[in-house]
Amino acid sequence: MDPDDAVAELRRLDTSGLLALFTTLEAPTIAEIDGEYTAALLAQPDLFAVATGKVAVGNPLAPWLCKAFRPVDENSGRGYNTFSEFGRVRQRYPMRTLLAPSRYDGAAAYTLVYRAYTSLCGSIHMVDEVRRAAPGVYLGMGTWGFTDAQRRVARPFLLTGPVGPYRGDIGVARAAFTPGPRELPGPLA
Repeated sequence: MDPDDAVAELRRLDTSGLLALFTTLEAPTIAEIDGEYTAALLAQPDLFAVATGKVAVGNPLAPWLCKAFRPVDENSGRGYNTFSEFGRVRQRYPMRTLLAPSRYDGAAAYTLVYRAYTSLCGSIHMVDEVRRAAPGVYLGMGTWGFTDAQRRVARPFLLTGPVGPYRGDIGVARAAFTPGPRELPGPLA
């Protein structure tokens, strides 16, 4: 699919349509995702997700700009989010990346595990899954929460790029952290 057509399609779909499309897409490789990717929320599943999304990434004083990634080896990588604060780009919310079975269908997804580092996103058990919709266009499904039910709510987002180089690693790794069933539950029943 043409990248511009893919972006238009992703912006047109509601959450259930985005989730259905997500299950038809393939995961990018760890090597494919390298650099900064412009990020935007897509249709959210409910009013609570809309409100929390606006608070988290829609603040007009600190808008969300990108997610960024770099491969560490063929099976894993690192990343962060960027925000604009008073004209300066700030890196926040580091994550570990890996290929893992999707909670939605069990097929491989490029997975972002925030719990690997100390941050607000790690504290709320945020995990994102990403698949390729077209060259340079990626559909993400974000989740967070303290219960299994909360972590089942998919919060779709769009990544396009790369639009710039990776700026460098940030964050403090949690000692001896290994992703568990909260981060990688496998397919949900």
